[in-house]
Amino acid sequence: MSAEKPRLIRSVRLLDAAERRILSEFSAPAAPAHPLNTAELIELAHSFQAQALLVTHHTPLKGDDVAALPDCVKLVATVSVGLDHLDVAALNARGIAVSNTPGVLTDCNADLTMMLIIAASRRAAEYYNIMKKGWGHSLEMDEMLGHRVSGKTLGIIGMGRIGQAVAQRACGFSMNVLYHNRRQLDPSQEDGATYYASLEEMLPKCNILSLHLPGSSNGQPIITARTLSLLPRGSILVNAARGSLVNETALIDALRSGQLAGAGLDVYQNEPNPDPRILALPNVFMTPHTGSATIETRTAMCMLALDNAAAIAAGTPLPSPVTA
Repeated sequence: MSAEKPRLIRSVRLLDAAERRILSEFSAPAAPAHPLNTAELIELAHSFQAQALLVTHHTPLKGDDVAALPDCVKLVATVSVGLDHLDVAALNARGIAVSNTPGVLTDCNADLTMMLIIAASRRAAEYYNIMKKGWGHSLEMDEMLGHRVSGKTLGIIGMGRIGQAVAQRACGFSMNVLYHNRRQLDPSQEDGATYYASLEEMLPKCNILSLHLPGSSNGQPIITARTLSLLPRGSILVNAARGSLVNETALIDALRSGQLAGAGLDVYQNEPNPDPRILALPNVFMTPHTGSATIETRTAMCMLALDNAAAIAAGTPLPSPVTA
């Protein structure tokens, strides 16, 4: 008699390859027609007696939600790198392991960052709007000029996997790369980038500034009116990390005044409903939190989450555990 398959719930439908694996290796309810909210997930966890919950940012588990989970749950596997939607400490205190999906989305996030850098610098959103309206007139020699990316100085805040991948891509554009991080990297990892222990010393040297760090634990943004004022006038800001890193009122003021020539944004303080003032700005190139949104990367994220679910059922070490 074969052993019972591990019992699993996913809060969203996963990619086809992952759905096929669930059918083969796990016991699970049908894929939900819409992303489950927290209450729906908890109710289903009780009725199905699941060992593992696969979740995304759609389904936060914090405070009373953690306490309401049934004792059968042994793992919460988030199909993301970010953990803002989970109270890891509370989950661990209940004996529930947590895993995420680092590494597999590094390249796609770095690719998207380069897209944002180029699009914001070259005024892609404005040019696209001109073409959607039918163009209609030739641009004058000095009309609607953007900024060249090649050869510029790129400042990176947060030199983890994604920051390093962005730095590598920037080298292809002959950019001078500076970085600010909690610690200096080993020279073998710097690949020619220059470390600044002081953010205030680095910012005046940056034509383009890109953010690649988690949201701060105290909730305070790193990009404020003061930090923006330290950048050279006409700089570009790119954020494909966390919306909480940026004071959006200060960002709007800087974009309106010309302190920033433009911004490339994939994340926002209020998702999925960004500040209407940002949406109205012509000099912002925006994407809807899509850093990992490729078939290859999303499939790899789903598979890694399922690897963790299989490991918790087998009693083997998790491939990508997270602890508080």
